[in-house]
Amino acid sequence: MFCYLRSNPESDMTTKDPTYPLSLSVSIKNEAEKLAAAEGTSLNQFIATAVAEKVAALRMASYFAERRGRANWEAFDRLMARPGSAAPRSGDELPDN
Repeated sequence: MFCYLRSNPESDMTTKDPTYPLSLSVSIKNEAEKLAAAEGTSLNQFIATAVAEKVAALRMASYFAERRGRANWEAFDRLMARPGSAAPRSGDELPDN
């Protein structure tokens, strides 16, 4: 069974209408409502924030993948091989293998 939230049947993906018909299973909707209430926010705000976080995570993953493709590994190896001028801070030491 599914719950339908803020349905706008006249809306389509090409308009600037901010509403979007969303189907959630009853169990997911119930959990989302509990979490939203615990955070002191509305279900709508909770879902909007969750979507924004997911979009940001996917964009960041894409950015790092693209950035990795432009990496200059020879320069990286030179940088990592240079001698340091200070001892590592406590807890930053390399493990003994």
